[in-house]
Amino acid sequence: MPKFLSITNLLFCLVTVTIVYSQSEYPADYFRNPLDIPVVLAGTFGELRSNHFHSGLDIKTQGKEGLPIYATAEGYISRIKVEHGGYGKAIYINHPNGYTTVYAHLQKFSPRIEKFIKDTQYLKENYELDIYTAVDEFPVTKGEIIALSGNTGSSAGPHLHYEIRDNIERPINPLLFGMQVPDNKPPTVVGVYAYPLGNKSHINQSVDKRVKLRLIPTANGNFTTEKLQAAGNIGFGVISHDKLDMANNPNGLDNIQSFYNGNKIFEIDFRKFSFNETGHLNSLIDYAFYTKERERIQRLFVEPNNTLSMYKELNDNGILTIKDSTSSVYKIKLSDFAGNESVVTIPINGKEAEVLDTTEPAWNLEVSPDSPTTIEEGNYRVFIPANSVYTEQLLNFEVVGDTLKLHEDVVPLRKSYTLEYDISNYQAEDRDKLFLANLYGYYKKPNYIRTRRTENKLVANPKSFGTYTLAIDTIPPTIKPVNFQNNKWISNLNELVVEIEDDLSGIGNYRATVNGKWILMEYDYKTKTLTFDFNDHISTQVKNNFKLIVTDNVGNSSTFESVF
Repeated sequence: MPKFLSITNLLFCLVTVTIVYSQSEYPADYFRNPLDIPVVLAGTFGELRSNHFHSGLDIKTQGKEGLPIYATAEGYISRIKVEHGGYGKAIYINHPNGYTTVYAHLQKFSPRIEKFIKDTQYLKENYELDIYTAVDEFPVTKGEIIALSGNTGSSAGPHLHYEIRDNIERPINPLLFGMQVPDNKPPTVVGVYAYPLGNKSHINQSVDKRVKLRLIPTANGNFTTEKLQAAGNIGFGVISHDKLDMANNPNGLDNIQSFYNGNKIFEIDFRKFSFNETGHLNSLIDYAFYTKERERIQRLFVEPNNTLSMYKELNDNGILTIKDSTSSVYKIKLSDFAGNESVVTIPINGKEAEVLDTTEPAWNLEVSPDSPTTIEEGNYRVFIPANSVYTEQLLNFEVVGDTLKLHEDVVPLRKSYTLEYDISNYQAEDRDKLFLANLYGYYKKPNYIRTRRTENKLVANPKSFGTYTLAIDTIPPTIKPVNFQNNKWISNLNELVVEIEDDLSGIGNYRATVNGKWILMEYDYKTKTLTFDFNDHISTQVKNNFKLIVTDNVGNSSTFESVF
């Protein structure tokens, strides 16, 4: 038998290896599931969320807390984070293959990690921590219990947020690593919209910002629309979501493509992104429609200065140029991770038309992405840096007394701007209680925005346009005991619970002591409660003096004292 490969066989082997490698870019059997229950998802990877793409999977925990969470592969815990909002209690594990897994919204950590965190919190006298640990400090094995599931941080219900990141911290869809989630349902199409994109463009003789198209179901489960008339540059947008087999909640898509006369002109893939680009979501969607209607139209064309890496294939940025006396077809293909598809077909007739733009927008401010803009009026000074807006914007700007109207929150911003208010004319005793607020809702209620004081100026850095005002807060927070009374025995309790609330500027910080020593109280802003665990070495068999000081964001404070 020959002991060598022919050139043909060698080339075949090389090609075969290349194909297999390209199809298995991610290891399919390296990570186990983080829970020992069927995987049912409350949220999928890349979903469109407020100001960001969802960076992991939200795995349901059957409506319960306290389920064991397992390390999905061997490695070492590289980071432990505890915060009131965001991920709540979270663990990061680095693995030998270069990936990092993240487990968030945890109820508590495994005993050795819990002890380390509690000791550090007492040492620093602070609940919130962000600790990077050494390689040999917390090694873990695959399948080791590292925590219990919970509902901490910005979580709307009990679940585990699970991520896989590559070696440069880019989140990747965990389903690419072999996790199985049954899905036999194609994406649902909620609405399709057409956009005239130029002064001489129209859709059905309309030059409005968007035109909703009527969806017509077809026999094969897809959709078409009535034939539309258009001319000039136009684009399209779609509202769509996916549902998995074992859950009724709407989830995000995996891929969207569009075709013009059979040629692909647009593709976006939701399998990987970088955290530093996630804010471009507000340019990806029809931001003005979202702020008014709270639904996200996914635009199938790309706005200038939107550099999302999720865009995979673009022809003229997904924009169509429709000429007179032409007939064409535009198709949208929507796919979920399992490969289920829905298709929308839109027939287009090119026809020039007499259109009248009767809108007369009132504006007195022009903002360009190419240069900074500074405005000063009354006590306000606004500085909008270059590259804050995606495209040239015509805005309205008005100051009436202490209130600034800077357009509406309908323009997506790439970065924050600076808002200053001169308070030198206010009484010295009032200055410490002043803050900047945005006015929201029907009743224009003031909402605190993070404000800092620089001499006689208040400074904030909002990332949305809107109406802002100067507000004052002279009322301290309220404190109420929930499960105990003063001078009562509480030896049958496992924890001490106190409700704290501030109606205007919000809770800034708090400090609790027992017998003069700092104690750890966990703040849940969703329930407005502080909780102390008696397992932290406090005796309930002797008289204890409890003291709690709560301070709001402008420095008003309340003190509550009790003996138990």
